[in-house]
Amino acid sequence: MTLSRRMWRGLGAVAALSLAVGVTACSNDNSSDNTSGSSGGGTYNIWDPYPQFDDSSDWVKLLTKCGTDAGVTVKRTGFDTTDLTNKALLAAQQGNSADVLIVDNPVVSTLAEAGVLTTTDDTKIDTSAIEPNLLAAGQLDGKTYGIPIGANTLALYYNKKVLDAAKVDPATVKDWTSLTAALEKVKAAGKKGITFSAIGTEEGSFQFLPWFWGAGANLTQLDSPQGVASLQLWTDWLKKGYAPNSVLNNTQTTSWQEFATGNFAFSENGTWQLANAKKTGFEYGIIPIPSQAGGTAPAPTGGEFVTAPVQNDKGRYATSEKIIKCLTSADNALTTDTTLSYVAATKAVQDKQVAANPELKVWVEAVGAAKGRTSDNLGTKYPKISEQMWTAFQAALSGSKSPEEALKAAQSAAAAATK
Repeated sequence: MTLSRRMWRGLGAVAALSLAVGVTACSNDNSSDNTSGSSGGGTYNIWDPYPQFDDSSDWVKLLTKCGTDAGVTVKRTGFDTTDLTNKALLAAQQGNSADVLIVDNPVVSTLAEAGVLTTTDDTKIDTSAIEPNLLAAGQLDGKTYGIPIGANTLALYYNKKVLDAAKVDPATVKDWTSLTAALEKVKAAGKKGITFSAIGTEEGSFQFLPWFWGAGANLTQLDSPQGVASLQLWTDWLKKGYAPNSVLNNTQTTSWQEFATGNFAFSENGTWQLANAKKTGFEYGIIPIPSQAGGTAPAPTGGEFVTAPVQNDKGRYATSEKIIKCLTSADNALTTDTTLSYVAATKAVQDKQVAANPELKVWVEAVGAAKGRTSDNLGTKYPKISEQMWTAFQAALSGSKSPEEALKAAQSAAAAATK
């Protein structure tokens, strides 16, 4: 298969990778012209999925500084997440790739399979300090295609007033049994239990995965007894009134808005809601999402990878490496991850984050247990599996199929789609 054909196949995969958990905003579409024709200086292009940051932001100032320190001028363009993936594939086909590309972590496999990205062996980038579970999202067939700039994930926010009224101590919520018992008490006290997103998109799959993985299920076998148990949990919550029917249409944003009313005990949501949590007007706390048998469930990682696209002039890689090392250095990562509400990808910086903000401790623990959606070498198979998974939980929660029937159909369709 030629590189060009591989890239066109990659473009076809992009439609399935319209991931709602990434940053979404209008594209700040500057010219993609690569004007840096020399490996010893000139202009180096950086594309990122943060169009909300303008030239006055700390993020763009850091990019500029990293370029200056490397002896080059940085030309930065911020794109919407999905638009960025399309642009990266087309630019690679045209031989006009950016020098440094920052992309949502599930997209790395799509670009790698299309032949767009170099490996860290090509660019001589050291990944030894990166937490292995976070690095895994950027690996395919034993090769590593970038460095995570940071990570976010999911946990359970709780409303202290609601739990106090129901005589529930959040510290006792350690597994599914204790969580369900807490929801039962909350309902008996006249309040609402838990809100989450079960919408039929990647956003819903993102929220279902902690329960699916927390049961010990694997994405290669959606209809395993463990997978059925996870969907049965959600289905039972709706049937018993512990979770509202609105979860079927909830995005993570509308789910949060429900929690912000002050009527819910729990909300499954992410680090990106920390600032909004402080605005709710009620006392809140955060606990990890529990696994079925106890302990912290593996939640999916969100966040971007810093990668180096393939260049015709391989002499450019040395400077790209300097820029990437600058962006992901311990000092700069602390500033960047704080700005992006991310947990750092290295333990040393995570420790600094917790020292500066103890509230992040639970998030560091959650990220420590998390895993990439494309991990287990799923790569570009993941979006096809995810689509069948969200189809299944939508069917079960709406009552059109039992959890077992829904996941059996999903497994059959996923197996056919990933042959």
